[in-house]
Amino acid sequence: MKESSEQIKEMVKQKYSEIALQDLDTNKSSCCGAGSCSTEAYNIMCEDYSTLEGYEKDADLGLGCGLPTLFAQIKKGDTVVDLGSGAGNDCFVARQECGESGKVIGIDFTPAMIEKARENAEKLNLNNVEFRLGDIEKMPLTANTADVVVSNCVLNLVPNKENVFPEIFRVLKPKGHFSISDIVLTGELPENLKNVAEMYAGCVSGAINKEVYLNHIKDAGFTEIKLQKEKDIVIPQDILKEYLNENEINAFYSTSSPIQSITVYAEKPESCCAPGGSCC
Repeated sequence: MKESSEQIKEMVKQKYSEIALQDLDTNKSSCCGAGSCSTEAYNIMCEDYSTLEGYEKDADLGLGCGLPTLFAQIKKGDTVVDLGSGAGNDCFVARQECGESGKVIGIDFTPAMIEKARENAEKLNLNNVEFRLGDIEKMPLTANTADVVVSNCVLNLVPNKENVFPEIFRVLKPKGHFSISDIVLTGELPENLKNVAEMYAGCVSGAINKEVYLNHIKDAGFTEIKLQKEKDIVIPQDILKEYLNENEINAFYSTSSPIQSITVYAEKPESCCAPGGSCC
């Protein structure tokens, strides 16, 4: 039976509560922290943050699929919002970019992640980085708050993705922008991958078609939409064996990978009337 949106959210929340207690190596060797560890590949999806200024190892759980802060064009004094902020990794890198005159707000709906992120911020003595417990489909932010929104491999976990982009539009200031890394599909996934809850928490079975994803952005009222990076994702065979039989695995590998990580950029126009909504 197909799970409801609330059931999916609860499953993701439980899984990410467990992930908050795992170490970096365990998370990086699995599928966005979920599922069995792979002996074939150390790092399936996420990028290396360790060379970026502001990087904090204790905040890096290896859950991302891109480097959105690298592409986000953050300026000194900006207010930056990170959706699905986890242990704070992207927030601390963004803080380095926006400086002491800026502000960073991380939003996550997993209490264990919020607690871990706040501990990391306290340890770093950062007084302009805060973490708020909340659902990114209904953010705990007033309208026109952010200059920049970033997110790293999180929107694919949201069952109703079409609800998130209007919320991003709402919280961005006119002429603000976002840079979001995420997992999308360029082909069909086997049914067994679509239907496995743990693979949903692992970012794969929750992903949607790339064109549909980009259309959600356009429909929310954003302009200047562009792909900043695209990368094929290959799931190692020893992970696929957990979910597929041999014939299904062979079929999966017979064509190019149907899974991509992308980093996408878009702007909220200065005349910021959202389709079907109110104006700024």
